[in-house]
Amino acid sequence: MLTYNFENIEGTLYEHVYNCIKSDIIAGIIKPGDKLPSKRSFARNNGVSTITIQNAYDQLASEGYIYAIQKKGYYVSDISGINVLPKDSKIELDIKFPKEKHYGYDMASNQMNPDNFPFSIWAKLTREVISTRKDDLMKKSPMAGVLELRTAIAEHLKSFRGMLIDPNQIVVGAGTEYLYGVLVQLLGNDKIYAIENPGYKKLVDIYRQYGVSPVYANIDDNGLTIEGLTESEAQVAHICPNHHFPTGITMPVSRRYEMLAWANEEESRYIIEDDYDSEFRRNGKPISTLFSIDACEKVIYMNTFSKSLTPTIRMSYMVLPMHLANRLYEKLSFLSCTVSNFEQYTLASFILNGYFEKHINRMRLYYSRKHGRVMDIIKESSLGKRCEIIENDSGLHFIIKLDTQIPDRELGKKLKEKGVKIKSLSEYYLRDGKAKEHLYIINYSNLNEDILRDACEQIYACLS
Repeated sequence: MLTYNFENIEGTLYEHVYNCIKSDIIAGIIKPGDKLPSKRSFARNNGVSTITIQNAYDQLASEGYIYAIQKKGYYVSDISGINVLPKDSKIELDIKFPKEKHYGYDMASNQMNPDNFPFSIWAKLTREVISTRKDDLMKKSPMAGVLELRTAIAEHLKSFRGMLIDPNQIVVGAGTEYLYGVLVQLLGNDKIYAIENPGYKKLVDIYRQYGVSPVYANIDDNGLTIEGLTESEAQVAHICPNHHFPTGITMPVSRRYEMLAWANEEESRYIIEDDYDSEFRRNGKPISTLFSIDACEKVIYMNTFSKSLTPTIRMSYMVLPMHLANRLYEKLSFLSCTVSNFEQYTLASFILNGYFEKHINRMRLYYSRKHGRVMDIIKESSLGKRCEIIENDSGLHFIIKLDTQIPDRELGKKLKEKGVKIKSLSEYYLRDGKAKEHLYIINYSNLNEDILRDACEQIYACLS
């Protein structure tokens, strides 16, 4: 008769019985073909209920450790062909997982300060969604995202960006990288896609993964040039007109109309307008989007909640012209939405109840004040004598020009040795040519001010 110790057990009684019998079978204490005690005698011998033994036997039978013969009882299976691993077994393969180097002074990070995320409100709304929307949470989301979230985004864009759009023009996805892939499938990977030079290098890798070899179009002090587009022979222009990354340039209205005129010259041309951090314009109202002044359905608008809430939320969206929205639903409706219903309904409630607007207003004030403090720290440091701050009116980064003749690559090596991580503008040039040197990007969204003081002194020491 099997007898087990039931003192100080973890979990339920039936799980304990199941684990004890399973361990004895694996160890060979109970051998293949052995008959297990009847449920009644086993329960009586161990002082537990027959239901406990029945549940343990059922679990063992479902996993193949035992089998039942009608009117005879339970018998141990032959598990010699089953790969059974001991509990303490582990495996370590030689997989080259990329490791990020830690820097004592990180001025390149675009992460957000966790103290600024509205955790209490988000938790409250999540609980409300789970308790009141159980049926909706279990339904399959349309490929473009749940209608409630798309409606909330449309209302936000109407009040904040002056954009009048149908919620069915909006497509929600888990990050802009996913949405770029949807766009390539929608427009075709046989088209020529142009990226601003200098520009966001990650875009190159993303497009290449979808079978596109992007070309690079030069910018000037007003943003992407028509000459650069014409020279590249592009059909699709991917631009950041409201706050170019990395230069911070804001494209003036005259250049915007030139861009629209370029797109209208050929039926196959489109503009992808990346409006990634338009919420944080410090002076005056946000500039109208290209999408708002486009009368010929040539602009695809893209934005993300990564800057306004947190990068880890992984929710972005794009707004398609009507004919592209119809093409999407006709050709790509088989795709599944990549954002969970739980997060979509929570974000929809966050926007519709006015929390998002309050959060943006609070963060705009916070970043405006932080921007001023960061500027003061740089100016008051030793580095202030050897640099010029190049201002812009929006976004969460700016550029400083260092007074030095040391090439960017050489200075970068010196700074890394000092534990300073800072990106030069020259690193964002996408093709060979004369890159502007001695310009460096300061991301201040989560920049510790005490660390900044020390970093300025380290940079100054490298210049000296």
